[in-house]
Order: sequence, then structure tokens, then C-alpha cells
Amino acid sequence: MRSLLMFIVLLFIALSISTAQFKNDHPLTAAEISNYESTSRYEDVINFINSLGKLSKDFRVETLAVSTEGRSIPLMIIGKPLPKTPADLKNDKRIVVYIQGNIHAGEVEGKEASLMFVRDLLLNRKELLKDVVLLVCPIFNADGNELISTSNRPHQKGPKNGVGIRYNGQNLDLNRDAMKVETPEVKGLLNAFNKWDPAVFVDLHTTNGSYRQEPVSFTWMMNPAGDTSLIAYTRDKLMPAVSYTLSNKYNTMNLYYGEFVDQRDHSKGWISYAYEPRYIVNYVGLRNRIGILNENYVYSEFKDRVIGTYNLLWEIVDNVIENKNEIKKILKEVDEKTVERGSNLTDKDSIAISSRVVPTKVPITVNTYELETRKDANGRERLYPTEIKKVVTVPYLADYLPTKQVKLPYAYLLSVMDSKVINLLKTHGIKLEQLASDIELDVQTFKIKELKPEQRLNQGHYNNIVKGEFIAEKKKFNKGTVVVRLAQPLANVAAYLLEPETDDGLLHWNFFDNYLVPQWGGGFLPYPVYKVMEKVEIKSQKF
Repeated sequence: MRSLLMFIVLLFIALSISTAQFKNDHPLTAAEISNYESTSRYEDVINFINSLGKLSKDFRVETLAVSTEGRSIPLMIIGKPLPKTPADLKNDKRIVVYIQGNIHAGEVEGKEASLMFVRDLLLNRKELLKDVVLLVCPIFNADGNELISTSNRPHQKGPKNGVGIRYNGQNLDLNRDAMKVETPEVKGLLNAFNKWDPAVFVDLHTTNGSYRQEPVSFTWMMNPAGDTSLIAYTRDKLMPAVSYTLSNKYNTMNLYYGEFVDQRDHSKGWISYAYEPRYIVNYVGLRNRIGILNENYVYSEFKDRVIGTYNLLWEIVDNVIENKNEIKKILKEVDEKTVERGSNLTDKDSIAISSRVVPTKVPITVNTYELETRKDANGRERLYPTEIKKVVTVPYLADYLPTKQVKLPYAYLLSVMDSKVINLLKTHGIKLEQLASDIELDVQTFKIKELKPEQRLNQGHYNNIVKGEFIAEKKKFNKGTVVVRLAQPLANVAAYLLEPETDDGLLHWNFFDNYLVPQWGGGFLPYPVYKVMEKVEIKSQKF
């Protein structure tokens, strides 16, 4: 009898667990099941996605990448009709939006919210699919996700049962890899960009940041080496509309992402400090597309962060759909303008290789707190928020202006056939050609005057600091030399990678180290990327 009773109890528990994941035949996330005390493990995400496939025929899953530890990274494709291949969208009136969660696996709101969003879209708002095709990767950093522990991000306000870690299985930060592409996850992401060409990319994070009341913040791509008219459109039209509706329709407090320059002196402003294209949202801007960064506030309750992200996703998708014809038209014009610039360069055509931040025209209002100084457990003085709320309106430091620009060439020529460099350029989707015959050309050659590494390792690299100058010379190039013309949509990506002095180029990330110093003797060799400044006939073939 006792054994039978135990069996019945265990059976009841098992049935409770198996049915707890559904409500009215709808799948629930780990966060919902646990009343927001836990986040999903990899298996939970895969099971949830598989259950979505049973709900709708407007849904399928592809493998975006396979992680270092062997986990398949799922990419959900949602559309009605569901495109079999990207080619089905060639003349489609719909707009493509890419949503990504869990790039840092300690920042888990986007993982939960994106799953909830796709579920509720398929169940309740399928009419939107006549206007949009969605690509959703809820668990970009699957390896980091599986190291869930309560000791990770202990300052974060939930989930109390722990989160994963920031880095992937290679101990690399995926949100620093957009240019050098040393991780399988980012390589898979760029492959998806090249295949599907999403108009809008949304990256979901959690910020430590300054003390504030708003659970949700977001911002846009900021690198001025991209098309600045596209930055202005996103900053001045799309994002203000998202912020307004998020506040007034969804009752979700929000603001543009940043932190106080000085928490003791708010008047110094609120700054969005990252403009380099190693950050994926900024990289998307170099590709002539719209990038949106979401950063949720670490000290808001976990449930509030998830629901805030969920609401943000609805508003972004609704807003993009409402403006889809305008967005598609702008992106087409920007691509055409980029190609035309590469075909008919003027003296004004340049690229920003370093930048500084200035305030936007519109200041920002932040709901914050009065602060007090207390000693932490180690006896160090720290600032802590009191219960006294405070509202401040301060400059928003989020417009980046060039501090140094260099003239763009008609084409770049690579004098070394390095497979690592060639494969990286191809991974980005940059069009490469090869010289059909030997040729002598007038070029600009970068002569290195000073080259030294950073003192601290950065993502496994001692990044190069270089000083030098361009000199004009005539040089012979052999048949087969790689040619990168700038009459292509990804010209800004190509230029940022190949210019020697950028802060995220191939020289900076050590791709050309083998070719910069002679085996014997002193001095430096010429940088093995040459600039053809004037439009000239270069006979080449596809590579």
C-alpha cells in the first residue's frame, strides 16, 4: 500500500510538471512557469520552439550556427506565407526584422521575451505576417547559457535561481566580434544577414548602468562611418515613436540607453558610449541597415524586465510595419547612393576612422534617485540610491562626429593572398575580384612609422596601435591580386576593415601582423593593402 501511495504521488508530480509547461494548450517559458524565479536552459528553449512548430504552419526552425561546445543555435523563421528560401522575398512587399536574445547569457530577458513574443504572435496576431517576415534567435549564446549559477551577476535583481555567463564557449564576448568574426555564432549571424538581408536588427541586453527607474532602455546604431542619414532617420523618427507608444500604450517606463557621465554631477549628461562596429548594432549600421540596441535595467525586477522587453518587441515590430514602405525605400536609396559613390568618387568622399561624441539636439529626461555614500563589504565607499526619486533633464551624448577622416579609394588591392583575410572578407559578404592580368597602377601606400600593441589583452588580442602616412607611388600588381571595389553596398564595411588606422580594422585585430615587419633588419614593411584613388580601368574577374 505504501509503495502504491508513493507511486501515485510521483505520478501526480510528473503529470504536474509535464502539464505545467502549457496553459490552455499554449506553451509557457521557464520564466512564466516559475513565476519569474528561473530562466530557460537550452533544452527548455528547444522544447518550447518545438512546441511552437505544432501550433502553426507559418513557422520553421533553421540552425544559425553550431557552438564551440556543439549546440545548434536555433533561428526561427516566421511568415505567412512562409518563405522557403530568401529568394522568395526578392519582390515581396513584406519587411524582414531580425530579433536576437541572450548574446550575453547572464542577460536573459530577451531570451524569455522573444519566445513569448513569437508564441503570442502566432496565436493572436498572425495578421501582422502579411507585412513582416521575422527571424528570431532567442538563445544566441547557448554555451554561456548552460553555465547557469546564482553566483553569476549576483547584483542583478533576479531571476533568483541564477543566470548564465557573458562569454561563449571560447571565452569570447560575442558582442565584440562583429568585425573580426572569430566565433561560430557571429559567423552564422553574418551568414543570415547575407542571406536574408533584414532591414531592422534588434539586439536584447541588460545593462548595469546608472541608477534609474526605467526598466527598459534602447538606442540606435551610432558609427558615423555608416550612412548618417540612416542614423538620423532612426534617431529622429523611429525611436521617438517607439518610446512614446511604449509609455502611453504599454505603460512601460523607458528612455534612451546610456549612463550618467558622473553620477555625482548629472549635469554632465547621459552618454551612450559605444560607437565601434565591433558591437553588432553599430556593425549593422555600416551595412546600411537599422540596428536597435535594447538594454534593460539590472535593478528592476526580473518580471518587469521581461514584460518590458516583450512590450518593446511588439512596439518595434508594429512601428516598423507601419513605416515599412518608407524604411524599404530609404534602405534602397542608401544602397544605391553607396554604390554610386564608389563608381564616381569625389574629393569629399571619405570615411570616419575615429570619432568623438557630442549631445543630440534633444536632451534626455531620466527618472533617477537621490544618492548617498556608504561603505561596501570591503570597506570601500560606494554610491547607493535612496528612496527619494529625482527627475533630471540633461544632455544626451549620443551623436558621434568624425575626429579623423580619410579619403575613400576607387578600389583596394591586397598584395598578400592570406586565406584568413580572404575568408573573413567573404564572410562579411564583401564582393571580391582578382586581377585578370598583371598591371601597373598609381596607388596610395601606407608607410608605417610606429607600431605597438596595446598593453592589455582584448578578446585574445594585443590590438595594434599604428601611426603612419600615405604616400603616392606607382606599383606593379600581379595577375590574381585581390581587388575590392567600393561600388558595392557593403563598401563601408570593406573600408572600415581595410583602412589601416581604424579602431576595428584588420590591422587593429592583428590579421596582417605576419606582413608588417621584415624577418631581418629594422623598420616596417608597407601595409599590404593599397588604395587606387582614381577611377581607372582594372580588368578583373570574380573571385
